[in-house]
Amino acid sequence: MEFDFSGKTALVTGASRGIGREIVHLLSTFKCKVIALGRDLNKLTELKENLSNIEIVCIDLSDWSGTKNALQPYRNQIDLLVNNAAYAKCTPLGSIDEKEIDDHYNVNVKAIINVTQCCLDRMKQNRSGSIVNVSSVAGLVGLRDHLVYGGTKASLDLMTKIMALELGSFNIRVNSINPGVTWTEMAMVGWSDEQKRQWMLDRCPLGRFSEPKEIAKAVIFLLSEHSSMINGINLPIDGGVLNTKL
Repeated sequence: MEFDFSGKTALVTGASRGIGREIVHLLSTFKCKVIALGRDLNKLTELKENLSNIEIVCIDLSDWSGTKNALQPYRNQIDLLVNNAAYAKCTPLGSIDEKEIDDHYNVNVKAIINVTQCCLDRMKQNRSGSIVNVSSVAGLVGLRDHLVYGGTKASLDLMTKIMALELGSFNIRVNSINPGVTWTEMAMVGWSDEQKRQWMLDRCPLGRFSEPKEIAKAVIFLLSEHSSMINGINLPIDGGVLNTKL
């Protein structure tokens, strides 16, 4: 299976590191112009220095108005969208405060609505487009200490289905992927406790965590014409964790 995104422009959020960074690299490899959004200017600058066909935008997506203003110059350019940016903090119910709730929902829910609204003009005009939302297995199954994060990802999975319904008449497809634990900088913090990490590994039939590039490859497939009749799905990429008793 070959991919060629020549003449296409993709916007990718959370592009500074981890899964988002791998998505940007693969899109660039397959001749796509990429608008890379992130909060780490140094990391974004490194991307731009290594890839010739990207533009970078340093932005805090929790800033609703600031995001709209930053994306205004690109509104009529976007053919493909990857909503990858996320905020994650694992806290037991009794210790959750209002700020933690707001921090999660501002990035994991509100920002996705905001960014998607800013990216639809060209897709609707051309009656063509693909959107991939990066969710999590935490949106599909209850995990201890994931009340707020899991809640936002469950919201995103339903949002994906509703977006697919509303945008299908414009031939715009919307899907989400649901990675299990993926060995990124964020995961290294969240799963730093050896006992907790081993508990999850023991429940993965493949016996390991995902690598960012493995997740990015699935995103590329869903963005491409190879998935032209796939719409409104939530795709687990977890090595079989959901097949076991968590």
